[in-house]
Amino acid sequence: MFPFSETSLRYQQQLTAFMNEHIYPNEQEYARQLHAAPHRNSYLPIMDELKQKARAAGLWNLFIPPALAEFADHDGFSNLDYAPMAEIMGRVIWSPEVFNCNAPDTGNMEVFMKYATREQQAEWLTPLLNGEIRSSYAMTEPQVASSDATNIELSIVRDGQEWVLNGRKWFITGAMYERCKIFIVMGKSDPNNPNRHQQQTQVLVPRDTAGVEVVRPLTTLGYDDAPIGHAELRFNNVRVPAQNVLLGEGRGFEIAQGRLGPGRIHHCMRLIGSAQRALELTCARVESRTTFGRTLSQHQSVREDIARSFSEIEMMRLLVLKTCARMDEVGAKEAMDLIAASKTSVPIMAQTVIDRCMQMHGAGGLTEDYPMAEAFNYARWCRQADGPDQVHLMSLGKQIIKRYA
Repeated sequence: MFPFSETSLRYQQQLTAFMNEHIYPNEQEYARQLHAAPHRNSYLPIMDELKQKARAAGLWNLFIPPALAEFADHDGFSNLDYAPMAEIMGRVIWSPEVFNCNAPDTGNMEVFMKYATREQQAEWLTPLLNGEIRSSYAMTEPQVASSDATNIELSIVRDGQEWVLNGRKWFITGAMYERCKIFIVMGKSDPNNPNRHQQQTQVLVPRDTAGVEVVRPLTTLGYDDAPIGHAELRFNNVRVPAQNVLLGEGRGFEIAQGRLGPGRIHHCMRLIGSAQRALELTCARVESRTTFGRTLSQHQSVREDIARSFSEIEMMRLLVLKTCARMDEVGAKEAMDLIAASKTSVPIMAQTVIDRCMQMHGAGGLTEDYPMAEAFNYARWCRQADGPDQVHLMSLGKQIIKRYA
């Protein structure tokens, strides 16, 4: 129904082999280095080692589409061709960074590719593409309902040849990471503009700029998502050169809309992988444990849960692939109905499947001995990230009513 190109099939095989040879065998080493690191957001030596191997194998920047292939070492991959690759990477939460395909950097790199000047690209995009630095996207704020992005209040004021930023941001993924060097910051530069979608501007703020304050790390369900993590930030009279503006004053909302569509579906791709791996581990688990004189796999309730999980993963995988095919055909903007359907359905499916898998692993399923608990946390915060489910459901419902009424 959704035929992948021969190139995509070849890369899928290469990725699977790389995961088997280098990622799964290093999960414990990654955890050991993380717990032994000088601080929770330290860059881990194992990551550099694996990055070098991935780049040498040609498994690098696979997220870049054909339209932006000038920035890649390959011809670019359509959303449909990339989806199974992202699923494979999503089987281990930290592995996308090994291939330079992790959020929020993929979205930020696309922003630089589409909207940045040549000078901005040379300074920031090139090292990001090389995996030398990391980045953050600062939009959400703690004091307003950021589900409506026009609510944001961080002030961006032009003062001669500089922009001056004042305000707060939170849940800024990657801001605490040791190698994070650049923030893309969205704020209000023209709060009185009658067009509420032209009040915002996005500017580039190097992390070491005076006045940038990391207030605290944030957790999700007790996870700090180290080493990348999330942070609350405060901008105190932060000054950056006027040329640090992206695309132009008043075009921040436009950039945000262009960035978030592909990012939402990338999360869905990875979550399919998380749920699929949880199911596979559970099938092995229920064959190896015995209760009441028979293996867990012989109990009817276990078989029913596994059957439901298999069916639900397959349904969501097909929805994601259909969404990707539609995006490739008409673009993200015209495929927003399917993107919204995926964004609001896949994380709940992953939550449900992973929860069943944790249950069938007993108490161990709640621990770091298995990947399920962290994957469950990932699925849950994806229901807030890139816009909460309620906003997407409201928008999707409006579209569907208009279509069929």
